[in-house]
Amino acid sequence: MRLAAAGKLPGPPDIFEIRPSRGWVPLHLRDLWTYRELLFFLIWRDVKVRYKQTALGAGWAILQPFLLMVVFSVFFGRLLHVQSAGVPYPVFAYTALVPWTMFSNAVAQSGGSLVANQQLLTKIYFPRLLIPISATLGNLVDFVFAFAVLIGLMLYYGIAPTAAILLTPLLVLLAVVTALGVGLWLAALNVKYRDVRYVIPFLIQLWLFATPVAYSSSIVPAAWRPLYDLNPMVGVVEGFRWALLDTGHLDPMFGLSAVVAVVLLLGGLVYFRRTERTFADVV
Repeated sequence: MRLAAAGKLPGPPDIFEIRPSRGWVPLHLRDLWTYRELLFFLIWRDVKVRYKQTALGAGWAILQPFLLMVVFSVFFGRLLHVQSAGVPYPVFAYTALVPWTMFSNAVAQSGGSLVANQQLLTKIYFPRLLIPISATLGNLVDFVFAFAVLIGLMLYYGIAPTAAILLTPLLVLLAVVTALGVGLWLAALNVKYRDVRYVIPFLIQLWLFATPVAYSSSIVPAAWRPLYDLNPMVGVVEGFRWALLDTGHLDPMFGLSAVVAVVLLLGGLVYFRRTERTFADVV
């Protein structure tokens, strides 16, 4: 009674009503900055788990594109005599395989990231976008190792980098945006339809042949180029060869690749956020 008279009793607690979003869901990208420390932790965890208890460790980041380069050099370079824009075919192929390996691994890992982290989804709250983003960005560590080998391979063949090498971060950004956009679509679909995990490897294989990794895009007929250039990885691969090997000029359709990549990312973000409310119930 005395506490009540003195005005020291606590008042009624504030009541908050949480309702699911309806219609167009806001992206809430600011939450990513709020949880940036968790994002760094997830990236570091993915990198550690990937090479934990492996004999070669981070050497796998180099071995995968290097062995593909050897196979391509034997079959496409020596047997089929595929044109390589006047540079040795091993360098021609490896220059494309470095960004392609990062992209393909990022798509595969981000596409299955939500199902792989289902225990986190059902126990605690955090922006679900962090999971596919961390799976994508973790592959930048592998890219750095593979890129260092590429520079060594160029010097071995007497190819000196030009000033255009300073533009490679923009090309890497384009590859990351494309991989994240595709990964968001696949990750959200994989929660509801587990068939997606079987589709992802098949999709990556088809995408490899639709990208000028083992060949030059100059062999594509002019009538097919507008459709062919809708593939953002065409701009990334040809951009890498132009920036590092000085093979002609940058594809004038590079801007189209960037536009398609941004559209993929925005569409993936919207679809991911609209389906996010059901992840914990379905996964």
